[in-house]
Amino acid sequence: MRYFCVIIIVFINFQFLSQENKSNYTFNMDIGIPISLGNEPFKDIMQGLVSTNFYGQYRLPINLNIAFGGRYSMFTINEFAINEENNGAIHMGALFCQVGYEKLYTNRFALDLGMKFGYSMNYASTDLNKISGVNPISYNAFIFEPTLGLILYSDEQNSYRFNIAYCIQNYSFEPEIIGLLSNLDYLDSNLKNNTNYFVIGFGYTYFFKKK
Repeated sequence: MRYFCVIIIVFINFQFLSQENKSNYTFNMDIGIPISLGNEPFKDIMQGLVSTNFYGQYRLPINLNIAFGGRYSMFTINEFAINEENNGAIHMGALFCQVGYEKLYTNRFALDLGMKFGYSMNYASTDLNKISGVNPISYNAFIFEPTLGLILYSDEQNSYRFNIAYCIQNYSFEPEIIGLLSNLDYLDSNLKNNTNYFVIGFGYTYFFKKK
């Protein structure tokens, strides 16, 4: 029993020291593929091309962290989902704050849970909008995004992660945003749903050296 207690104490100290050796300041980036969800016309018509985040993060002593950064996402028009030719995309740029919790399981592996709060500036640039003379059509929205990350540390200054996120925007996409003359055959109840998307991707973290 005494040896077992010693092992537990050593393990806890090792975990603590492994965290202490890492800087509290990090630079982070990730890239993923967004998958359209939520609002039915958005899910049918728009297809995700890329979603990427860049942010600086500070780790608090109690395994909590706070981050500030920016994000860019792009959705293109699925030409097979509409009955007229219309090339273009919706570009989404956002600024956000993220609060997260990191649980270290070994000196190499950790789990990260977080929540982003931000403001997104969106621009729909399409052929039909250009013809009508109102290109791009812009609209803004608040975003809320729970995230899950599986982290693998390669050394004291670098780590890599597998990311899963679900972004919720408080606006309702309508086909008229991309220049269509009507909202097609979608019911009003379908148009009122929030525009959401699911992101699967990979990320990188750089730990600044302690002075």
